Amino acid sequence: MGHKPEGSPMRTPLHLWIVGLLSLLWNASSALDFVMAVTGNQSYLAMMTDAQRAYMSALPSWFVVAWAIGVWGAMAGSVLLLLRSRYAATAFLGSILGMIAASVYSYGLASPNAIEISGTVAIAFSVAIIAVAFALRAYARLMTRRGVLG
Repeated sequence: MGHKPEGSPMRTPLHLWIVGLLSLLWNASSALDFVMAVTGNQSYLAMMTDAQRAYMSALPSWFVVAWAIGVWGAMAGSVLLLLRSRYAATAFLGSILGMIAASVYSYGLASPNAIEISGTVAIAFSVAIIAVAFALRAYARLMTRRGVLG
């Protein structure tokens, strides 16, 4: 009793669906932000200050690539988590690397930098985003080790 027969699929725990759906919603907001910014959506840009719009228009191509990897890696990780794929952790790792590279520009190389443009709330938000990505990667790795993701 209680023994799982060889080759039978593991039942998906409820928490995987909850984490997967919440992460998909969380990461979808970043994806929307990315799409609106890179396409130059006027109603989106109108919500920004002049300094923020100038910052966005001066982003180097490598930053946009790093930002894209961060955003779309996170989206892929969320979808892969819901698909119960072991590659979710790898996608979240790619996302983290993209976010870190983008943060190097935003807080270290850009002049003015994100803190000067948006204040300390910008760095707090960036730290929160990266912390969530690390937590999602750790969760995906744990679910892989437990045999939930395959």
